Amino acid sequence: MKSTTRGTLAAVITGVAAAVGAAATPAAAAISVPVPLDGLSMALGTEVPKASLEVPVLMAGAPDGPRYVAGRLMPEHTLPQVPFTGNLPGAHLRTPLPRVLGDGSDHAGVDAPGTDLRTLAPGVNLDAPLTPPNPDNFGMPNLKLPEAAVAAPVLQAVPGLVLSSGPGL
Repeated sequence: MKSTTRGTLAAVITGVAAAVGAAATPAAAAISVPVPLDGLSMALGTEVPKASLEVPVLMAGAPDGPRYVAGRLMPEHTLPQVPFTGNLPGAHLRTPLPRVLGDGSDHAGVDAPGTDLRTLAPGVNLDAPLTPPNPDNFGMPNLKLPEAAVAAPVLQAVPGLVLSSGPGL
């Protein structure tokens, strides 16, 4: 077997393994990433905000493909809508608030948990300016107005936010 054939075969196997691995991961996965501010705290000699952000992982679904409709030359859903599922990214922020009287500090916090996200990409429906063959017109198609429609994108999510304050960081 040639080295180019082996390389191509290895690339195909790697792609299939990646696709299978991606299909095995949960659709609503998110990776939490802390923002490193400890060095700034040591350099300034004071408390700094603490932050943690989530990075969403979007997964593409199978589109509802084109299908034939009687009386049209072009199929319905010429460019189908592609569904995506995942999470809206979450954020967790806490910042110190110095006390006006006395030593120490309080905190103010914002927690925006990640939430499920469902989207559909825009799609296109087209039809040609001709009808199917007309037997009354010796098999020739008739003219008609062309048709074009854009299927609107869809975004569904229920985001939330929690504000908090209290003693300490």
